[in-house]
Order: sequence, then structure tokens, then C-alpha cells
Amino acid sequence: MAIELLPLPYDLNGLAPHISAETLEYHYGKHHRAYVTNLNTLIAGSEFEDLELEDIVRRSSGAIFNNAAQAWNHSFYWNSMSPRGGAPQGLLADLIVRDFGSIDAFKEAFAKSGATQFGSGWTWLVQQPDGKLAIVNTANAGTPLTGADRPLLVADVWEHAYYIDYRNARPAYLQAFWQLVHWEFAADNLA
Repeated sequence: MAIELLPLPYDLNGLAPHISAETLEYHYGKHHRAYVTNLNTLIAGSEFEDLELEDIVRRSSGAIFNNAAQAWNHSFYWNSMSPRGGAPQGLLADLIVRDFGSIDAFKEAFAKSGATQFGSGWTWLVQQPDGKLAIVNTANAGTPLTGADRPLLVADVWEHAYYIDYRNARPAYLQAFWQLVHWEFAADNLA
């Protein structure tokens, strides 16, 4: 069973002007596609060949893990954004206020965490096993799937996520990210 490159949940220009079609052509069309292609090559004939992507991420290491986790993280990232944007509602909003003090305080902490991630990686809003929300960074292909935290939302802070549109200004990219957050997706991921 081959792992498929899932389609974007919007058109290539669907996130403009915050993230350009050119960025998505490279980021999704080249980077994400390469992880899926490499993964399928690596798992052919292996014990991972018939597993679902999440299971490969949880059970693998080395090159297979790196490509599987990057494929999964990217799909999660695309779904963490929507052309509609908006604001958190209901239980998710209540939990953010409970655990961060306010929506604005959460956004500030999340953006700071993403801006200060050394090197490449991801900034996640997660729900911990006790139900509390937290912000965690993972380096390279790291993902909450390999631990006990439940991912709710993610921002990709690899340079290829923002360099075409924002050059080296990761903080500007993270501020624009708030115009695109798919809060309903994050809420649907709550335990």
C-alpha cells in the first residue's frame, strides 16, 4: 500500500496574500511530495509497506521516520490553515483562556516559541494527557505523534515555509499565520 500525497484542502492561491501560490508550489508540490516519494521508496518490501502513515511514524526510525513524520506533519500543517481564518470558539477558546490567560497571550507565546525555535522544526499547540493545553516545539521531523500529547494545531517553522514570502523574517510569517488558522480543525482535534 503506497502512502499518498493528500490534496491540499484549498487551491494553491487559497492562502494568498499571507502565503503565496509560489510558496505552496514549492512547499507542497516539491518538499511535501518529495517526503512522500522518498517514503514510498524506503518502505517498499519492508515491514512498514502495509502500515498507515501514523503507524509508520510511531514505529520507525532513521530515514523512514524522517520522511514519514515530515509527510504527516505537512498534511497536519495544511489542515491547520484555512482561507477563512477566524477566531477560536467554544471549548477550544475556553481552554486557551484557561491555560494561557487570553487568546492574545496564547498567540504571543506561540509566535515567540516559533520565532525562537533554533534551526528547522515545528511549533505545536497540543493537549496534554491531563487535558491542559501547551505549546511545544519539535526539531526537524519531530512530532507529538511519538509521545503522549495530542496535536491540535501546528506552524511549520522550516525556512521553506516562509522564505519566498517573508525571506528570513520568521516572526512576520508567524504573525500572518493568525490570519489563516483553521480553528475548527484545532477544535476537532481536542480529546
